[in-house]
Amino acid sequence: MSLAITVNGARHQVDASPETPLLYVLRDNLGLNGPKYGCGLGQCGACTVQLDGKAIFACVTPVGAVGDRPVRTVEGLGSSDRMSPLQQAFRDEQAAQCGYCIAGMIMRAQALLDADPHPTEQKIRAHMQTNLCRCGTHMRILRAIRRVAGIAGDGAAA
Repeated sequence: MSLAITVNGARHQVDASPETPLLYVLRDNLGLNGPKYGCGLGQCGACTVQLDGKAIFACVTPVGAVGDRPVRTVEGLGSSDRMSPLQQAFRDEQAAQCGYCIAGMIMRAQALLDADPHPTEQKIRAHMQTNLCRCGTHMRILRAIRRVAGIAGDGAAA
């Protein structure tokens, strides 16, 4: 079945069943390798993308549920030549160790910052809680988000 989907600002026709996980369409049909397959159960966050500005788990979201709402992946934020401020902060803070979770972490954090450019420390921690980093770089990830949000390490305004 042919479905229309908008990803990173471009409209695509994909040959997929409506029940196919969005993650598979992004990776297999569109060749986007930012979103990763982690657990396949929506419990780790490696597959996190944005759907209409909200962070979602692409591994448990059927492509048929996307409809006309825009999908954004880490590839839609910037490139290695022209990083978004959040991508640059993740780089500057050396937030990636193995890097597997980072695209999902960035997409979840970007959804928060788009909705609230200056969230509190508590809001950042609560929002990021669903994404896991098995390497243990959570503190560097939080520092990168705080850098872009303009708050110091203790949650005070920078």
